[in-house]
Amino acid sequence: MQIDNVTEIDITADVCPMTFVRVKLALERMAPDATLIVRLNDGEPLRNVPRSARGEGYRVEELGPESPGGRVHRLRIMRQ
Repeated sequence: MQIDNVTEIDITADVCPMTFVRVKLALERMAPDATLIVRLNDGEPLRNVPRSARGEGYRVEELGPESPGGRVHRLRIMRQ
């Protein structure tokens, strides 16, 4: 879904390494000033996706769990 230069993807059904593959494909399709919001599970995806995005030169903000103690988290990823 895209609204005002913000795209949101849900990768909670994916497993590594496909989690970052889907994120990277979404980032490559976006305009330079766009923002990607990612819904992802805690554990391996939450460790690997931010690290990989930073390694590719993106700025990552961890927005935290969707609900207190929840397993689904949100990230904001932007070009630097």
